[in-house]
Amino acid sequence: MFIQTGFRQQTNSSACRTMSPDVPALLAHTCPSAVSLYTPNSEIFAQGERAGPLYLVEFGTVRICRLTADGRRQISAFHFAGEVFGFEYGTEHHFYAESVDSSGIRVLRPRLDDMMADAILPLALKSLTRAQEHLLVLGRQNAAEKMAAFLLDLADRQGNTSVIDFSMQRNDIADYLGLSFETVSRILTRLKLAKVISIPHVKQIEMLDIEALEDLRG
Repeated sequence: MFIQTGFRQQTNSSACRTMSPDVPALLAHTCPSAVSLYTPNSEIFAQGERAGPLYLVEFGTVRICRLTADGRRQISAFHFAGEVFGFEYGTEHHFYAESVDSSGIRVLRPRLDDMMADAILPLALKSLTRAQEHLLVLGRQNAAEKMAAFLLDLADRQGNTSVIDFSMQRNDIADYLGLSFETVSRILTRLKLAKVISIPHVKQIEMLDIEALEDLRG
């Protein structure tokens, strides 16, 4: 369930701080809606629902998921403030999207002009590249290497800060990295004891030794 807020011409500071330079070009060729506010764990769109518009994260975190045939959840991506999601091939969503925390989402509907495809292409290719990198992490690295790659990716997407906002739960991370909840907790504890990271708050992780994480990632 969500609430429509008044339309704002400028995105908030959180989105502006991390927004890709390709996003303003996209906004110039879309009709952005008012910001919709989602409470934690709310559905943004459903698997099988008709696709069409794109979505811009104003604030908060979104997870992109799919249910397997046996009912297990797989998380294919997280999206943060300033990022666009909702790229699909075909007329319906092959995944579903949910808010991880309290999130503000703006629907981007295309204008009727010939430049829309050119504006979408760089963001779609970036999304594809990120998906390919995620597959490499899932297929070729052990649990510690997966966690190191995940933390470094979060730091890069949040502006290369040493303190990462960690809005997702441990079970979200497990479903994203193809690990168990217990393995995620054990690896984070191991990194903390080795003074590679600290956990000042349940929603934050501080990277104390970035070189160690990069070495671990390989």
